[in-house]
Amino acid sequence: MADEMRLRTERLVLRRAVIDDLGAMHRVLSDERAMRFWSTPPHSSQKETESWLRSMIDAPQAVSHDFVLELDGMVIGKAGCWRLPEIGFILHPEHWRRGLMREALRAVIESTFSNHPVPEIMADVDPRNIASLQLLRQLGFAQTGSAARTWFVDDVWCDSVYLALPRDAWVG
Repeated sequence: MADEMRLRTERLVLRRAVIDDLGAMHRVLSDERAMRFWSTPPHSSQKETESWLRSMIDAPQAVSHDFVLELDGMVIGKAGCWRLPEIGFILHPEHWRRGLMREALRAVIESTFSNHPVPEIMADVDPRNIASLQLLRQLGFAQTGSAARTWFVDDVWCDSVYLALPRDAWVG
């Protein structure tokens, strides 16, 4: 499934980010709907997205297993362990409700467990993000805890629900 950090699913190509992804990722990260439950406000400039993208590009593969998502040659989001073993994902709203993120996350989870000796993959999700919570639970993640006022985004405190998928619970 993987060739030089490139994963393929039925409809998607998942690959390491490159600086040429800046415009497409800015389109995602500046969208208020996509960023509603993200840990930062929507990006207001390409310079902000460039800094974010460079940190993704420069992250060593030993500590990061993170990918941009391509659909028909166009970058539409990202999914992966931005810092092992914590998973994160975002998709442009034009592509919501088509099963694309489920497809991407299945590939990312399989690849993470195949390439890294992590005992589990974890997620920190805003409890208002029902769609992401449902998706993670469908993939086998279980809630391990919660906390109030963990993120301060756009002058608003947000809470966290913590989930984990143990290696031995992953059924692929």
